[in-house]
Amino acid sequence: MAQGLEGYKILSADDHTFERSDLWVTRLPKNLQDRAPRLRSLDDLDMWYYGDFPLVPLSPGTHPGRRYEDDPEVRAEIGRTRTREEHLRPGAYDPDERVKDLDIDGIDKAIHYSTLGLHLYRIEDREFLHELHKVYNDWLSEYCAAHPDRLYGIALINPELPDKAIEELERCKKMGMVGALVPVWPSPGMRYNHEMYEPFWAACQDLRMPISFHIGCNRPGPENEFMDFSKLTPSWLSNVDFWPRNSLGDMIFAGVFERYPGLQVGIIEHEVSWIPHFLERIDYTYTDRLTMCPVRFKNDAMPSDFWKTNCFVGFQQDPYTMRLRDIIGVDNIQFGADYPHDEGTFPMSRKVAEEVLAGCTDEEKQKIVWDNAARTYGIS
Repeated sequence: MAQGLEGYKILSADDHTFERSDLWVTRLPKNLQDRAPRLRSLDDLDMWYYGDFPLVPLSPGTHPGRRYEDDPEVRAEIGRTRTREEHLRPGAYDPDERVKDLDIDGIDKAIHYSTLGLHLYRIEDREFLHELHKVYNDWLSEYCAAHPDRLYGIALINPELPDKAIEELERCKKMGMVGALVPVWPSPGMRYNHEMYEPFWAACQDLRMPISFHIGCNRPGPENEFMDFSKLTPSWLSNVDFWPRNSLGDMIFAGVFERYPGLQVGIIEHEVSWIPHFLERIDYTYTDRLTMCPVRFKNDAMPSDFWKTNCFVGFQQDPYTMRLRDIIGVDNIQFGADYPHDEGTFPMSRKVAEEVLAGCTDEEKQKIVWDNAARTYGIS
């Protein structure tokens, strides 16, 4: 009989920092500081801007745990009050406070993504974006180094500058980073079946740096109408799996994983239950659409086989995840708390995980809350 999560260690594979307003202004080279993203205080909230372009408000980092309040009026305030920089959860930028919150949440270790950094990929200038990434990667390495046995960082990388991307990947590996975030959807003409990425895939494999497609990290392009955060629509939010499905399909059918069997790619915060249909469709296309899919894999491999060996997915509360786990692959699923965002599970993460995993065996629970992420990121 499977038990609860008492006695289990939990590694959250999707947590976040929320950067302070002075980060890029003070750390960029002086000749670039006038172009730095800046925080503006508007009438109802503080918002990050790049020039006159709105990137992301602070409200997602000022309400952790409030959705669990019993009072519906308190829950209804999420996103409308407490939206200033002083309302940010301190653990989002202070590593000592972060560790305190880990203990409150019953989490042993956490892997951290940026918050503003997700939206920086909207900046069209690749060279300047690279400079912004270096600043954040330096800061995140310092943040995690304060508690290296509990905090782990995901670097910001843009592979559209392959040589610089590899150089930064190597630098981040030396600084203790455990993976890299890349755009979910690249710039026009640079989809992930392009040969320009071959050296980057090889470097990720050789350095054992898994890459992630995190929600919101699309590059600018005519098909990306959502790029203005203020115009983000419910329809877009309901269909975000469109982007990783296409990018992952490009990589699979281009034979990327056949050439680089050690490369690992994660799908983060796009939820999970679309995956069985995606796997069925790529296999069907491979077997029944031969005129459109002439590629043939070695050793009778099917496209879905590369999902099993080279891909992983993060989830919080997708109710279908556990019901579909045999198709998705128990070895491919990782739990993430999404701290300190308002839709995250802090400070109830252990309780939420226990409820979601209630129908799993003890072995399955162990894999989902610890083993899978620890293996992927090389965490002991």
